[in-house]
Amino acid sequence: MQSQKPSSPKPNQPKPAPKPTWRKPIGILGLFLAVMIYAIIAARLVVPISEWHVLVQTPIYIVLGTIWLLPLRRFLIWMETGRWK
Repeated sequence: MQSQKPSSPKPNQPKPAPKPTWRKPIGILGLFLAVMIYAIIAARLVVPISEWHVLVQTPIYIVLGTIWLLPLRRFLIWMETGRWK
């Protein structure tokens, strides 16, 4: 008696589309809202920071311009997988 091997997928056959989840639309709205709140807070800091010396302003603007990227990776992973890590 021969054992039957499971059929392997054909190389050119497309994978079935993944089932849509609620995480992506909610994640996009949450990300948009978070960036808007962050932008408003950062914009309110422009006036007091603009009175400082340019060598003090530069690192502050670099930090403010990049700090919002720190939680982005985990947030995007959550949108794709549903896990935070």
